Amino acid sequence: MEHILIVEDDPALGRGLTLALGDAHACTLSTGCADARRALATATFDLAIFDINLPDGSGLALLEETRAAGGPPVILLTANDLETDIVTGLTLGADDYITKPFSLAVLRARVEAALRRNAPAAASAVFEQDGFRFDFDRLDFAVEGRPLQLSQTEQRLLRLLVENRGHTLPRDTLLDRIWTDGADYVDENALSVTVGRLRRKLGKNAPIKTVYGVGYSWAVET
Repeated sequence: MEHILIVEDDPALGRGLTLALGDAHACTLSTGCADARRALATATFDLAIFDINLPDGSGLALLEETRAAGGPPVILLTANDLETDIVTGLTLGADDYITKPFSLAVLRARVEAALRRNAPAAASAVFEQDGFRFDFDRLDFAVEGRPLQLSQTEQRLLRLLVENRGHTLPRDTLLDRIWTDGADYVDENALSVTVGRLRRKLGKNAPIKTVYGVGYSWAVET
């Protein structure tokens, strides 16, 4: 599970960001530059979200320090929409830039896109468990040696579930990741239909678990 540092001094917004991203990612909330520096010095993060206007300094200065230290990719949040602020942030190495107010759905999509761009290459694209064998590079899928024919949508869903096995992926995250283009126009029922088709193809032992009101997970033995 990816670890995200959120640096936001507004308590309500900080809690909202943590709740919006916390189902799919581990989140650490800092309320200022000093607190963020301590977090960056003691933990490893896959992504950071910096508010520009902080009570003890500028998120732009924090961004510059983070980039110089080889820290995680950064998304900037700001109430300013001046072109100079945007250019400055991107010039200093920001991965993305979001102007307040923004929807949490947009934020989640931007976060997932940033994580995808910066994700390390997987050591192996072959997954095996309890008679299931999925080779995502060769697009070769089988259950107990029986080959499966999966649509591209089913392949994307399966890979997301397998790569995040043991963790629940929220429906919004799956919609953003599976239907990358035009996810805003996809009926949520499409996800339920795709999950149902994939379960039928994998058979009665398919370990796809529904977490009602949240999303889906690939169950692992504990």
